[in-house]
Amino acid sequence: MPHTPADPSLIDSRVAVRRLLTTLALVTLGNSGMYVVAVVLPAVQAEFGVGRADASLPYTLMMVCLGIGGLFTGKLADRHGITPVLRVGAVAVAGGFIWAANSGSIWTFGLAHGLLLGMLGSSSTFAPLLADTALWWNKRRGMAVAIAASGNYVAGTVWPPLVQWGIESIGWRQTYVILGVVCGVGIFLLANLMRQRPPLVVTAPVSAGEVVPDTSRPFGLSPNHAMALLCVAGVGCCVAMSMPQVHIVAYCTDLGYGAARGAEMLSLMLFCGIASRLISGWICDRIGGIRTLLLGSALQCVALLLFIPFDGLVSLYLIAALFGLFQGGIVPSYAIIVREYFPPKEAGARVGAVIMATLVGMALGGWMSGWVYDLTGSYDAAFLNGIAFNLLNMSIALWLYFRVRRIGRAGLAGSPAA
Repeated sequence: MPHTPADPSLIDSRVAVRRLLTTLALVTLGNSGMYVVAVVLPAVQAEFGVGRADASLPYTLMMVCLGIGGLFTGKLADRHGITPVLRVGAVAVAGGFIWAANSGSIWTFGLAHGLLLGMLGSSSTFAPLLADTALWWNKRRGMAVAIAASGNYVAGTVWPPLVQWGIESIGWRQTYVILGVVCGVGIFLLANLMRQRPPLVVTAPVSAGEVVPDTSRPFGLSPNHAMALLCVAGVGCCVAMSMPQVHIVAYCTDLGYGAARGAEMLSLMLFCGIASRLISGWICDRIGGIRTLLLGSALQCVALLLFIPFDGLVSLYLIAALFGLFQGGIVPSYAIIVREYFPPKEAGARVGAVIMATLVGMALGGWMSGWVYDLTGSYDAAFLNGIAFNLLNMSIALWLYFRVRRIGRAGLAGSPAA
């Protein structure tokens, strides 16, 4: 079925608002597997008789495949529109949960999460939707993308307690089947509301006096050079970001506070991440994507530094909340940067590439922090490793920021008014 022709007057309109709410629901449904796999881990480990490392394999496979899948789903969305991509994602999410529910070993369980839930399912309902949202907004673009990205954390808030209740009531296999049907059907139905082509792909109206970056030379660099820098920055920030998210429970256990306290801190961190994304979106609308990235990176580095000298129970709760507030807006800022400095018709593929880099950083950081801990016997060195990668992200963001300023000054100096 052909897409409805794009109408430039729909930018910042009520149609865009309805589409944003639909996107929030799609992200919440499509990213369910990312969080429930941790909930079923103890039951799966016990049923299949495997160790903790093998039981963690499905999560690792899902994160890696989710990043790879974002490259392809983003390109498909650029070429064919978001609706066909979402329909494929709906089938993949339903099929992935049902396949996992009927798996007979940890390997088939892991493949279901990696190939279907990750590479085709969640990847269809995150990066392409962030890119699509950025094309529907001008005045409140940062806030819109932040709301869309918040669906990821909403999924982390909503689905785990429901799945835990299902495990205790009817078992993890039956719970997975029901979850697959609900999420798959929900995504497929909501995809029908997304057939309108993004208006900014056709035309991007410019206000009088607005400075438009040269999208053929983002930051004054070749597109591939600029993308490579953004991807390295994405790896750096998320290696740092994953350290507390993946290891806070183990860290609290080592300190003698127990795993339950660590789980509470993780929930607090993710809950504060929702507020962080909304606040960062508001900030982004006022200072732009690259400045928002730099601010978020600097604040995340401060929070990581606080983990080293303060290890009391109350202080850890406070630092976990601060970390959630500081880091939540970093990943959505990449979608804004791509929208601001690259051609709109390439948004899906470009955002997919950067999101892939951030997911690689998350997967690498979780493993690397454990490796550093095994080498040193302390999480202090693991925090310092995260800070080093955070500084890499900050240095790239700062360099790009100064390039933007220099290019802006040169443009003003060469303008007719000057």
